[in-house]
Amino acid sequence: MDGRSENRADIRDFLACRRAQLTPEQVGLPTSGRRRVPGLRREEVAVLAGVSTEWYTRLEKGHIGGVSEDVLDAVARALQLSEDERTYLFDLAKAAHPGPAARRRRKPVDIPPRVQWILDSMTLSAALVINGRLDMVATNALARALFAPMFDSHTTDEGGRPNFARYYFLDDTSHDFMEDWDGAARTTAALLRAEAGRYPHDRALRALVGELSTVSAEFRTRWAAHDVRIHHGGVKRFHHPEAGPLELTYQPLDLPVSAHEAHSMTIYTAEPGTVDEDRLRLLASWAATPDGQRESPHDTRDLLG
Repeated sequence: MDGRSENRADIRDFLACRRAQLTPEQVGLPTSGRRRVPGLRREEVAVLAGVSTEWYTRLEKGHIGGVSEDVLDAVARALQLSEDERTYLFDLAKAAHPGPAARRRRKPVDIPPRVQWILDSMTLSAALVINGRLDMVATNALARALFAPMFDSHTTDEGGRPNFARYYFLDDTSHDFMEDWDGAARTTAALLRAEAGRYPHDRALRALVGELSTVSAEFRTRWAAHDVRIHHGGVKRFHHPEAGPLELTYQPLDLPVSAHEAHSMTIYTAEPGTVDEDRLRLLASWAATPDGQRESPHDTRDLLG
């Protein structure tokens, strides 16, 4: 399947999924008789968007070239798309007719030393940098300690670099490490789906999605849902093998280090005055101690009660 065919399939499946999730009652349309399909009919979406049924049917088949922003906005409103989903729809439209620059192969980008200096200056927060494919490309010492199960996983690449998607979907130990594995897996697939909308010609991304789709039934299910996530942050709960249970707040920040690849810096910290802060401090102390002088994991948990 070529890039244009893949783009049409993504548009078709995304719009059909979102249409199937809405009911006439949700959009204020009258209902009558039995419905043969879940959700809204195409003609109902067309009415809500103010376009002809023939035109919307063509759009849902993936023929999005030449569609104006106003019409895309109308379709987004009719389908009650979230802001992230609206952005994804516009990205798909842009990818339908990419310029030569968009088709170029993206090369890996080195993280500037100044970014590593910033990461290293954060001693009581776990800080890391990821790219759009969810590779962990830079960390501070506490992040390496926090995500030690990922660094120790067989899913790391040849350089020992972890990838969140490979870890969650290809390493069963991730179920023990993450308290809400299902939520983490759902968000991970949705982040990759958004990245695929922005950079549909990224060979490394297509290879990653292909690998996960081939090996993991869990990933195939979540990928087929066409969920999209761009802006995210909140709370994650871990079962750390050395620090014990940890509840941490995390917040990603856009990191514009390259015009050719999207990066974000994510910072994990604990609520002040909580046992989670104590555990994170102890983990930071452990991370800063030479290997030969570290307490055993059992001793660490005993100190925290």
